[in-house]
Amino acid sequence: MNHDLIIIGGGPGGYVCAIRAAQLGLNVAIVEVEDRLGGTCARVGCIPSKAMLESSHKYTELKHGLTDHGIKLGKVDLDLSAMLKRKDDIVKTLTGGVDMLMKKNKITRYLGLGSFVSRVDNQVTITVTPPDKKEKPATLTAPRVIIATGSKPAPLRGVEIDGKNIGTSTEALAYDKVPGHLVVIGGGYIGMELGSVWLRLGAKVTIVEYLDRIFPGLDSELAADAHKLFIKQGFTFVLGAKVIGAKSTKDGAVVEIEGKDRKPDSIKCDKVLLAVGRAPNTAGLNVEAVGLKLDDRGKVPVNEQFETSVPGIYAIGDVIRGPMLAHKAEHEGIAVAEQMVTGYSHINYDAIPAVVYTHPELAGVGKTEDDLKAANIPYKKGIFHFRANGRARTLGDTDGKVKM
Repeated sequence: MNHDLIIIGGGPGGYVCAIRAAQLGLNVAIVEVEDRLGGTCARVGCIPSKAMLESSHKYTELKHGLTDHGIKLGKVDLDLSAMLKRKDDIVKTLTGGVDMLMKKNKITRYLGLGSFVSRVDNQVTITVTPPDKKEKPATLTAPRVIIATGSKPAPLRGVEIDGKNIGTSTEALAYDKVPGHLVVIGGGYIGMELGSVWLRLGAKVTIVEYLDRIFPGLDSELAADAHKLFIKQGFTFVLGAKVIGAKSTKDGAVVEIEGKDRKPDSIKCDKVLLAVGRAPNTAGLNVEAVGLKLDDRGKVPVNEQFETSVPGIYAIGDVIRGPMLAHKAEHEGIAVAEQMVTGYSHINYDAIPAVVYTHPELAGVGKTEDDLKAANIPYKKGIFHFRANGRARTLGDTDGKVKM
């Protein structure tokens, strides 16, 4: 089959790009190996984690947060299976909605793993191998192909993932019971969000972080404030600790750590969540067939128009430079589609916000104070504490501040 544009990957970047390109008149195909469109964000990332965060927040608020409002309740019970079903139903509804958008915009959907075959006479050829491999691979051609295959949880040497006692965010979204003790390797937004879910539901949660702070990349002052609040919530933090191994045991798991100022030690627990970041998902693309080379981090180098070193092949989202954020990928998807058709696109990466959906939430946009100091840029600083805000007082939620 021949198309004007083939997009490999049906996540936020890929499906948004497909819609915009179709709106601009291109004959578009989208290739996705999973049976549901929406990518990690919709299936096992942003959306299900936010569903669990909301449910767990309501649970802990009912247990502990209403007496000051003059509301007294009896015993509050947890129905984890119902909570997980709600999360799954939300995912099913939203991924089904993406399918409907593909049909509405007359975008051809191919189910399978997309791999490059060749680039000859300005035509790129790919094959699509169905997941069950019972059907023959489909062969597609187009003058332009976009790589939008997203990312996967980054591995860590010595950590043996078995999907049972030691897993990634995917497994942590579907524990069949609340762990007695959950160890989270990594103090970034994924680890802290999912750690918050299970802490609220009754688990002991220990965060092990290699750096001496949580939330690397966010404003250090706000991260330090949040750290103090998380300790009050019941989190245990082991900072400045290098994880040198993690293995499943008969009744749980054990995490081995060491550090510059600490002796080697081990932490026994029921579950381990590995959350040390994400890595570009380029496995199986066979980029060598078209002469495309990845950088030393496995990312796809692109120019300002998102085109790779191979004419006609583009890349967006988590597989290229920049923060691995769904809304960043979506914006790039729109930009590359408009660049192809109109010859113009623009993205201000300094205006892309970052949000952590813990409680309290953290959010920022633009340069942090740390960025300005590192670049020797003079600045003025202003802070307003929520404890002085009337609305925050009426909500009974006065932790935090706004920083300009």
